[in-house]
Amino acid sequence: MTDLHPFIAGLPKAELHVHHVGSASPRIVAELAARHADSRVPSDPEALADYFTFTDFAHFIEVYLSVVDLVRTPEDVRLLTFEVARDMARQNIRYAELTITPFSSTRRGIDEKAFMEAIEDARTAAERELGVALRWCFDIPGEAGLESAAETARLATTDGLRPEGLVSFGLGGPEIGVPRPQFKPYFDQAIAAGLHSVPHAGETTGPETVWDALNDLGAERIGHGTSSVRDPALLKHLAEHRIALEVCPTSNIATRAVARLEDHPVKEMVAAGVLVTINSDDPPMFGTDLNNEYAVAARLLDLDERGVGELAKNAVEASFLDEAGKRALSTEIDDYVTTWLTH
Repeated sequence: MTDLHPFIAGLPKAELHVHHVGSASPRIVAELAARHADSRVPSDPEALADYFTFTDFAHFIEVYLSVVDLVRTPEDVRLLTFEVARDMARQNIRYAELTITPFSSTRRGIDEKAFMEAIEDARTAAERELGVALRWCFDIPGEAGLESAAETARLATTDGLRPEGLVSFGLGGPEIGVPRPQFKPYFDQAIAAGLHSVPHAGETTGPETVWDALNDLGAERIGHGTSSVRDPALLKHLAEHRIALEVCPTSNIATRAVARLEDHPVKEMVAAGVLVTINSDDPPMFGTDLNNEYAVAARLLDLDERGVGELAKNAVEASFLDEAGKRALSTEIDDYVTTWLTH
């Protein structure tokens, strides 16, 4: 089989499911850990590989929150955000919807206005200097309960506070013991304010959680949705309504949501006609990046260059880019594929 890595490396891409803090590279995490010496996070990039080896989803959340605790000042926020964009630029990611959990920062004492200014300053600099267009998804940390939901909704919908780059509203954290329906009032508030609904669902729980996300939270895309394949009626609904699944193969193995890569349900999703997008979730924590996730997906789905190009266009279709932006990025992908295959 052709080695697709060089093709994928140059392919223009969009990413829809990638977390702000979870995208901090070992270099950035080490720098933040050195700034905040009271943290248990290693300040040696080499030691971080062991630190980022997870026993299960609960352990992943524990480690993730220890890294969240390294982001303590607006300067930390700005550094993290711009450096994440730099890593994206290296992968030819042109557009990304970055999931940010503002509650995690504001409850740690970062001024909310300073937080918004830090991410926006990084966003405009990333587009100007790196050619990466960033947009934000503000998500509720489900493990922090309804207090965090109310605060996230307030930060996302208050005039004068809501950042210009904000396009969507999400729900992350553990699913077990955190039922989706309780968050309905906050999603209703966000949707009424013009934000798109993109909750995580069906990663570590069954397809009923995905139905809850659709019926109670008005989900327009589903984060992970791994267990959707257990319910043919759900797959049919997702396919008919073009509700995309944000699939993150390596993440699902790292958190034990899927036992083995060869068992990943992405094949069944595609076979059912579901709009599948490929994403990296928390890339350095899982020892991956978006280019690698495309290579994994190409192998699982037995795709050639044209097939990988179509997969990249799925993310553009499912994005919240404006129509002109979607056309431009889709055309850029088509032109790249054509050029690659004719030279």
